Amino acid sequence: TLIFSLARYRQVMDAYLSGLERRVAGGATLADVFSVASFFVSRVDNKVDAAIGKALQGLPPGAAARAELESFLGKAAIANARLAYAEFMAVTASPRFAALRARGANVQRPLWASTGTKNPAYPDTLYVDELIGPDTVNTMPPQTLVAFNDHGRPAVTIARDLDHARMLFDRLPKLGVPVDTLIDQLEPEGVAAFAASYDSLLATLET
Repeated sequence: TLIFSLARYRQVMDAYLSGLERRVAGGATLADVFSVASFFVSRVDNKVDAAIGKALQGLPPGAAARAELESFLGKAAIANARLAYAEFMAVTASPRFAALRARGANVQRPLWASTGTKNPAYPDTLYVDELIGPDTVNTMPPQTLVAFNDHGRPAVTIARDLDHARMLFDRLPKLGVPVDTLIDQLEPEGVAAFAASYDSLLATLET
């Protein structure tokens, strides 16, 4: 859980395959092993949008970079998740996984977490509509599930605009928004938040 960056996601997928390979070496079966990789979504937009906002403050009206930066608002989270799914597809198509699949291995499905829309300016089903695809899981908050059942758009969308996703990660650093560094910061922040919640739970039980 608490996966934010592509680099960390690659490590998670490698760990899963390594675990399956160890089971094979030990003579164990693979068909009864199931796993998801919990990749967080909306927090990426919260972080990156804030940095874009700061960068915009330093630009005069009419600056060439202003319109480009504004076009990236609310786009980083979906782009990050779509690039992660592309990595997932590459791994599942690899000879390494093919050898494990032949022995009954299941794919480790990407699980989109934190998919409630936190910015009221964005559609309330944004992180559901744009991340639908085979072998994915979306852990929607109850209110997001209700919204999607009411007006969601069920269609395979996960592989759309990959070129735009790559362009976003290329352009933002050149415009003063270090998107990879910002995403890396989310993991320790998330761990700290989870730890605080757990400590609060223990304190409540103790009381």
